[in-house]
Amino acid sequence: MEGIEIILRMIDEAFDHKSWHGTNLRGSIRGVGFRQALWRPYPSRHNIWEIVIHTAYWKYAVRRRLQNEPVGSFALKGSNWFERPAGDAGGANQWNSDVALLVSGHRSLRDAVAGLAPEQLDTPPVKSKVSTVSILTGIAAHDLYHAGQIQLLKRLYKNR
Repeated sequence: MEGIEIILRMIDEAFDHKSWHGTNLRGSIRGVGFRQALWRPYPSRHNIWEIVIHTAYWKYAVRRRLQNEPVGSFALKGSNWFERPAGDAGGANQWNSDVALLVSGHRSLRDAVAGLAPEQLDTPPVKSKVSTVSILTGIAAHDLYHAGQIQLLKRLYKNR
């Protein structure tokens, strides 16, 4: 395996492929329903749903940076953290739609990475100070960090 293949493997294992380290991001939300996704351990803390949208946003941001696309084309208005509905009737459908946004964002990011030339890994994308390889290993680590948070939130929810 070389450069791009290794990065793709890291991104996939952090998101939805079997790996030695345990639950990945997609696995952490498997079976999470609308009510559990909305639950907060404390009023000012993020819930699972907001973490899902946050990770979808950063997959978008990394892909956008790799492809030198303009800011502002994410599916939702805003950036970084997005408040989700507090229990309206269409909430379950919106939860499923937001999970689908995460999955499609991962696929788009993966396609962008697969299209890179190996020599691009050591240089920063346009308007970036960090190398492409650092950004890509970072997005894999970001998925795993939030997968761990979600696992903890699920346990707290179960034991509340």
